Amino acid sequence: MRLETIRHYLDSRGTSYQYREEDDCGAIDFEHRGLRYHIWEFPAPERGAESNVLSAGRSVEYDGDYEQTILSILQSWETPQ
Repeated sequence: MRLETIRHYLDSRGTSYQYREEDDCGAIDFEHRGLRYHIWEFPAPERGAESNVLSAGRSVEYDGDYEQTILSILQSWETPQ
């Protein structure tokens, strides 16, 4: 199972999502406040992810500790501005 930290976070928030895994890469699709989001992993050796969680209309590529970076963005949605 991939993207475990993000899946646990979405579960804790009661967010429904679709999870798929292929070739040791996870993919999550979900909705938040009427907008559709995705998180797609890249395979090794380029391990990373693409997601539109930063801006629903634009995908960004993440590398390094990409799961923690994406999780931080998701958590910021719950923080009052």
